[in-house]
Amino acid sequence: MTLKRALLAATILAAPLVAPLAASAQPVTGLYIGLGAGANWINNPSKFDLSGSSTPGNFGLPNNVTIDNAGKANFKTGWGGVGSLGWGFGNGFRAEIEGNFRENEVDSIRGFNLAPIGRTGGFQRTYGVMANVLYDFDFANFGLGQSIFQPYVGVGAGYAWTEWRNIRGQSNAPGRGGAVLYANDTDAQFAYQGIVGVGTPLTWLGVTGLTLTAEYRFMGTLQPELFTTIRSPTNNQIGAAGKIQADNYNHSVMLGLRYALFQPPPPPPPVAVAAPAVAPAPARTYLVFFDWDRADLTARAREIIAEAASNAGRVQSTRIEVAGHADRSGTPAYNQRLSQRRADAVAAELVARGISRNEIAVTAYGESRPLVPTADGVREPQNRRVEIVLR
Repeated sequence: MTLKRALLAATILAAPLVAPLAASAQPVTGLYIGLGAGANWINNPSKFDLSGSSTPGNFGLPNNVTIDNAGKANFKTGWGGVGSLGWGFGNGFRAEIEGNFRENEVDSIRGFNLAPIGRTGGFQRTYGVMANVLYDFDFANFGLGQSIFQPYVGVGAGYAWTEWRNIRGQSNAPGRGGAVLYANDTDAQFAYQGIVGVGTPLTWLGVTGLTLTAEYRFMGTLQPELFTTIRSPTNNQIGAAGKIQADNYNHSVMLGLRYALFQPPPPPPPVAVAAPAVAPAPARTYLVFFDWDRADLTARAREIIAEAASNAGRVQSTRIEVAGHADRSGTPAYNQRLSQRRADAVAAELVARGISRNEIAVTAYGESRPLVPTADGVREPQNRRVEIVLR
């Protein structure tokens, strides 16, 4: 499996868990613990160097003589895991102590004048302790709004042990008598790493502070020196021996969980403040209705006229039109006079409510403009009216 395919697989595996999330990511605050595991690749091919020393037996090399690329090895895809204990400062920065472990099986070995080499086997294991500093990015700080994803980066340094566990291979080269390369040793060196990842909260599970993480890690060490022998396959007699300086570069893709023990709950979503209701604009047309064959004002009619008089000032009216109407239950001449009396009664009430008579225009239409068309002689209540219009 290639590194590109593993990254894609990690994304696909994480997608179903991420889909139902709703809470936005928050900076980690306080104590947290983290666990992660995934695939690990050693940077193939891993290069082996030989260096002579004042101690006799280092493959017979003179002191201070170095042979670069004396041999190489390829390793199969392996696995790795990390556990961390850290502290979040609430501003994006985190500091943590990490323990880690990685293991890869040998796939092939070449070089050392033993090629071709068959019957290879064994494992390379790397485990150590690192101190990391990380920073979580908040999209809101970049004007992108809240997000359920929170990318982060980090660097770390520490001490790691590289173990060659029963690493072996047998030469098939002519004249080498099937010599066996064998190493079973451990050496510790300074280690360093870089981290790129993304977290997304799992608060939908009901646990505040729980976060799913997906990350890539590069971890390397200074070259460990691992004691290696070349032996006879018949009597196991050592023909040559010494320390091999091996490259150790690891690429890891991991999924994990991080739990902040004292993470404050996420803030509630902002509540949209309703805009104050706009007061409806005052009406400009009012209808005052009358009983049959009457021109006197009812109590309800006086309320309507009072409202019209009050709103005349609010709408800055400069002219008030008062138009009287009648139904068709009488003669046209009679209805004309009746509509006039109704209009005059309304105008008088407006004046009583503070409206200047000079602002009022009175018109009588008799039965000529019915609100509801009817046959002659029909008593229609909606036609017995006065219309007040604020201009």
